[in-house]
Amino acid sequence: MVWQARTMSAPIALLDAAGLYFRAFYALPESLRAPDGTPVNAVRGFLDTVARIVTDRRPSRLVACLDADWRPQFRVDLLPSYKAHRVAEQPDPVLLAAGLGQATEEVPDTLSPQIPIIIDLMHAFGLCVAEADGFEADDVIGTLTARETADPVEVVTGDRDLFQLVRDEPTPARVIYVGKGWAKAEVLGPAEIAERYGLPADRAGDGYAEMAMLRGDPSDGLPGVAGIGEKTAAKLITQFGSLDALVRAAHDDDPAVPKRAKTSIVAAADYLAAAPKVVRVVTDAPVETSGPDAVPSAPADPDRIAELSEKWNLGQSTSRLLAALEKHAAGT
Repeated sequence: MVWQARTMSAPIALLDAAGLYFRAFYALPESLRAPDGTPVNAVRGFLDTVARIVTDRRPSRLVACLDADWRPQFRVDLLPSYKAHRVAEQPDPVLLAAGLGQATEEVPDTLSPQIPIIIDLMHAFGLCVAEADGFEADDVIGTLTARETADPVEVVTGDRDLFQLVRDEPTPARVIYVGKGWAKAEVLGPAEIAERYGLPADRAGDGYAEMAMLRGDPSDGLPGVAGIGEKTAAKLITQFGSLDALVRAAHDDDPAVPKRAKTSIVAAADYLAAAPKVVRVVTDAPVETSGPDAVPSAPADPDRIAELSEKWNLGQSTSRLLAALEKHAAGT
């Protein structure tokens, strides 16, 4: 894997933890099980991914960011369709018992028991876990990115929504996009996002978020603006400089706005008034962390790691993460 040259100091890695363990769950077979029959494919895959992040990216700090509420009420109030198709009929008792939000998202039956195990292991390793009451992991990542003025930020995710966070100042913020797996991970900054989507290079992150509002996203229940797809959305954002300027031009009957797009934008006025607060990540969420975010030089509780590894039949996954932390501490 060829990585972009690193600048400044070692980065802080912000992990979209839910996205990573979901991907691990689907990437590895459920035949990976504990002695009691509990599948541990997501646990093992997640630990292996963290080990690769520590080894390949060598962050000085690392935070696993969690959903305290995967469908925050403030977003639902603005847009009732937001993630509505993902709502389960009954809360998951396993997630409720672990104190993980309201637990109404549809999660595969064999994944939900693995999530508390992952969190337990993160604590045992001494790796920082963060969440914010009433907010999504994206908002935790957005807030920690906005706060960071010392080190480069690397957001590890398979979710394109977080492309909006790329920046060059005050410190670089890049997305390590793992949508095709770690072996094909991409390092994306403002230049790469601008080139890929045809967006203004000087506001690629904001431009991506605005493009997403216009085109919509069925996976999140965002209707978008009728008749405006990704390419048209990017072209209009680039032409007018921002979504606000485009909407003003449409309502002012500016002839520079194509007639069909103008009609659709005016008709979608209510949606476009709500969309920015739904799509943009929050940058001032009340984030709470489990402890220091420095990558530990030694595990916090080796005995607990050994106990969990044996109990859940985690094979070499715990050993790989322990080895990664040891090499990181040695600077090798």
